[in-house]
Amino acid sequence: MKYLVVILMCFAVVACSTKESNLVITGKVEGLKKGKLYLQKIEDTLLVNIDSVIVDGDANFEFEALVKSPQIHYLYLDKLDNSEFDDRIRFFAEEGEMTINTTLKNFEEAKIEGSENQVKLEYFNAMIKRFNKENLALVKEDFEAQKANDQDKLLELEKRFDRNLKRRYLYTVNYALNQKDFEVAPYLMVSEVFDANIKYLDTVYNNLAPKVKKSFYGEELKSLIKERKTLE
Repeated sequence: MKYLVVILMCFAVVACSTKESNLVITGKVEGLKKGKLYLQKIEDTLLVNIDSVIVDGDANFEFEALVKSPQIHYLYLDKLDNSEFDDRIRFFAEEGEMTINTTLKNFEEAKIEGSENQVKLEYFNAMIKRFNKENLALVKEDFEAQKANDQDKLLELEKRFDRNLKRRYLYTVNYALNQKDFEVAPYLMVSEVFDANIKYLDTVYNNLAPKVKKSFYGEELKSLIKERKTLE
């Protein structure tokens, strides 16, 4: 009887220690000698740790996670150097095998492979930099106009700010419409243009593929539209 109890306890320990997963992330942080890497994601508006790896001489790492639906995750590096600002890589995690290779010097400039949504997100980010660059130029002009108390220039800049913002929103909406088969589409709507005209939110949601509507971000977009309609 005692032997049976011991065997059952062993099975229980093995069952509890077996982590269900459908995503394996491997990679390397070139130049990292000592530190700790965390795999993180947002849960109920809070950033939570899913897994962690201690780096002590070997810069390679591996994580396993359960991804119920393609979702944004983060690779966070705590360099254990008491630095106030550490590094975090945002990436679109999805079922399968992914690789993230980067360097200690330029941690956020990572090469990420294994996720179709990540490819779509990176293309979007590259294009959106153009709007951000233009906005920075406008901020500089606005600063100079305020110093000179040039009211005409300030009015002109206000219109240019508005045009740039509208162009950015329209680009995001059109891009999302063209990615209706990918979870990146509803993600961009809830993260980049959540306050856009509700007709745009509706249009993107109604054009999503059925599986994308049922995804994590598809449900988020659906809830956002419902909330916006209630408020309006």
